[in-house]
Amino acid sequence: EEAFGKPLVATFISEAWREQVNAVLQTALDGTDTANYEFPLFTASGRRREILLNATARRGANGEVTGVIGVGQDITDLRCAMQEHQHTAQSWSRFIESANAPIFGVDKAGCVTIWNRKAAELSGFSKEETLGRQLVTEFITHDCWKKVDSVLQRALGGEET
Repeated sequence: EEAFGKPLVATFISEAWREQVNAVLQTALDGTDTANYEFPLFTASGRRREILLNATARRGANGEVTGVIGVGQDITDLRCAMQEHQHTAQSWSRFIESANAPIFGVDKAGCVTIWNRKAAELSGFSKEETLGRQLVTEFITHDCWKKVDSVLQRALGGEET
């Protein structure tokens, strides 16, 4: 009830975002929908929430624009989870790259996807030289192909090796 009758943008949107949110709403009033517009919304207690907005024109019986329908989705928790995931991925990447042991990764086709600093140091092949190439046939001595390929196939099948 606190919100009824109050100007939406001037009352509930922070000053820094008013012009942009107003433009999205005006675009809808002009008959053009806006999808997936992101902006911050501050709660009555001052907490910031990230909102994903879709705005479309509301039309009367004769097709004339009578207002805007805005559907907002709170994506704050999703943003936090994405940032945490990115932080974890960056931490693992730093760990892999700085490890004092050779670490490599391959995709299902056996092509190199990860080649850390130590693998490059020990093999003499840079990361750039190995990425996308077949690990077993191009970087493993021929007499070890079957054993290494067997270990990789078991690992790719989900078995601990």
